[in-house]
Amino acid sequence: MGRFRALVKKMVFQEETDLNNLNKTHHLNSNQQASNEKSITKANYETTLSDFGDSFDLVHRSFNDDEIHIVYLNSLVDSKTLEWEILSPLREMPLNHLEQSFQQSLFKRENNQEKVINGILDGNVSLFAGENTYLINVSGFEERSISESETEAVINGPHDSFNEALKTNVSLIRRRVRSPRLKMVKLSVGEISKTKVLLIYIEGIANMDNVNQLNERIQSVKVDSISDSNVLIQIIDDHQHSPFPQFYTTERPDIAVTKLYSGKIIGLVDDSPNIFCTPSSFFDFFESPDDYNQRWIIGTGVRILRYLALFITLILTAFYVSICTYHYEMIPQSLLQSIMQSRSRVPFPPIVEAIFLEIVIELLREAGARLPTKIGQTIGIVGGIVIGQAAVEAGITSNILIIVVAVSAIASFIVPSYIMSASIRTVRFLFILAAGFLGNIGIFFTFGIVIVHLTGLTNLSSPYFMPISPTYFKDWMDSIVRGPFNKIKKGQPLQSLMQNDGEKERN
Repeated sequence: MGRFRALVKKMVFQEETDLNNLNKTHHLNSNQQASNEKSITKANYETTLSDFGDSFDLVHRSFNDDEIHIVYLNSLVDSKTLEWEILSPLREMPLNHLEQSFQQSLFKRENNQEKVINGILDGNVSLFAGENTYLINVSGFEERSISESETEAVINGPHDSFNEALKTNVSLIRRRVRSPRLKMVKLSVGEISKTKVLLIYIEGIANMDNVNQLNERIQSVKVDSISDSNVLIQIIDDHQHSPFPQFYTTERPDIAVTKLYSGKIIGLVDDSPNIFCTPSSFFDFFESPDDYNQRWIIGTGVRILRYLALFITLILTAFYVSICTYHYEMIPQSLLQSIMQSRSRVPFPPIVEAIFLEIVIELLREAGARLPTKIGQTIGIVGGIVIGQAAVEAGITSNILIIVVAVSAIASFIVPSYIMSASIRTVRFLFILAAGFLGNIGIFFTFGIVIVHLTGLTNLSSPYFMPISPTYFKDWMDSIVRGPFNKIKKGQPLQSLMQNDGEKERN
């Protein structure tokens, strides 16, 4: 009986403790809610003017005996729409018919001061009438017209490209994907810039785990501003210290839509003409729209040529340094004499000679890219010929090495992606250094390290070297080669294939 009473007392005490804890939690939640409500500042005309200060493009006007005030930035609004939709009605409108005088699609009531400020910065007109505040969308600003991409030119196929206006870029995608399954997630990045980011995918094809993961990564970015999509993808990379790009970027809407149909996610950043695509693999950077716009045999041959160019630009100069330093026995007897005569006047070892020429090539490349098109082409051609001939006559380098470096540089231009091409050129210096110190062993050792590094990379937790590691032979038809269309699987991403294979193994 005593044990029963003790048990009852213990239960009553536990209930009282739980009730007190519940009351404390409710009290804390009430206080937190009250503090959140206090932190929300009600929109106010004077406060809005104070927030913008003496901005050059700030306009504020009053109507109806100073009962109605409007505030906007004239650099972000369309002047014609502003006159037709706002100014003209305000001159003839009584206050009690305020909401009926505007197009409801442009009209939105908003009493939160922070949202009013953000709305004005987005090109809205803020209208203050008594206790109420409205945002009216009349945004319109100058933008670059749709033109052809200079970095991703194609022979066959569409020639339009993205520009810096987010609305225009969305329209280019909507024109090609006329389906309600095209979904968009709107995000904002940058504590100061508040840059808009759109994640776009096709429902039912894209992997929602990837969508949620990418959404969380972007929301976790804590920076003051984002100027371009290439900056954002470097922040959310799985491996930020790798020389290889993990996110595929493009300026072409047809490529972006093709990625959507293959189950991938694309991201648009406001004020950036480049969209990023994920999950991407190493082989995505060697694909071009021209591969699909011509016969599959020709497309396959060109794609194999690109992989051959990859090995040439990585190994050719390093192999020259290796055989001229350690492995003369590998040179044919008829060619050996020519190489010896060419190098007889060169006072430097092959590794110094090769690095010098590679740096000169990079200088010419950067100079040509930064100057206007006509001048850049002239500098690239004339500068290369003059410097090469002068270097040979001065005995700084040999004729054969100039040919080797030129072929290696030309091979690097065959890679369709400029970002991947720059990464390959950087890795090429590692091969040259390894060949200068260890010969052919150094080349094979560096090649092994690069392969191990590539197989260890991931993009949004997806294997970067897929479909080779892990191996999916069926997908080689659309990655290693360009097979016939009836052999290429469309609409089912590799991630879902991996999940299906895992379920089959579990069953």
